Amino acid sequence: MHVTFLGTSGAVPTTQRNPSAVMVRREGERFLFDAAEGTQRQMMRFNTGFAVSQVFVTHLHGDHVLGLPGLIQTWDFNDREEPLAIHTPAGTRQRIEDLVTLTGNEPSFPVRIHEVSPGDVALDREDFEIRAIDVDHRATAVGYAIVEDDRKGRFNREKAENELGISPGPEYSKLHNGESVELDDGTIVKPEQVVGPPRPGRRVVYTGDTRPIESVVEAAEDADLLIHDATFAEDRRERAGQTGHTTAKQAAEIANRAGAKRLALTHVSTRYAGQSHRLEQEAREVFEGERAFLPDDGDELDVPFPDVED
Repeated sequence: MHVTFLGTSGAVPTTQRNPSAVMVRREGERFLFDAAEGTQRQMMRFNTGFAVSQVFVTHLHGDHVLGLPGLIQTWDFNDREEPLAIHTPAGTRQRIEDLVTLTGNEPSFPVRIHEVSPGDVALDREDFEIRAIDVDHRATAVGYAIVEDDRKGRFNREKAENELGISPGPEYSKLHNGESVELDDGTIVKPEQVVGPPRPGRRVVYTGDTRPIESVVEAAEDADLLIHDATFAEDRRERAGQTGHTTAKQAAEIANRAGAKRLALTHVSTRYAGQSHRLEQEAREVFEGERAFLPDDGDELDVPFPDVED
């Protein structure tokens, strides 16, 4: 799984940061979370490709959706044929439809809009799903959690071959898939004799804009990466609450409580242009070391499996 931070600014762009957009690439699929004004240019700058199959909108404030009309028009100009799915909070379908047809033309490719509420599975795949989670903002909003299924346990080939006398072949696959096999001498070998316990998949959580809320702690439990609103420094905590946002320190406290492995701070207010390290420092006082970081636009991050060293 590979994450590209396309936009890390708050409501207003700066010369260094575009407003909100995050690209996640997994097994050849590209998922776009939010699409602020200028997102397609960021995609060009940072070479993410345009083959996006799903867009996940957290809420309909302009700094999260104004890039959609331009993206859709560009796909139309490029003769896109593949369907596009847009996931958006419950009650906002009509406004997304209005954005899609903003220029007065219907896209030549299918655009399917799905409303989601907290707890819904927005996207269900064979080995992972993307769930909508509850957040607390000044608009109807959701966050999203990418949650992979557990993977098969490790197959102990040495034990299978040297201790149990099973020659390499189809029996290995059967055992790894949970089936018992019978050897030539009538011995029954069970999967648990040569297959270790299931290994956890990965979990990435993207909050969009939110105040601190318990549902994010729950959704981000043991997450490999939590991408959290960190609009303000701690001296603006009251302002953060008034505007539906979080401070960097509060985001770090949530990551700590969730047991997340890494914390990416995003949606940075323009008041910190040139001094964003301040937010990073405040978060690291709570969330240990460099596991808390404030990405620049264009920064990329590989998310390894939990049982693989970075």
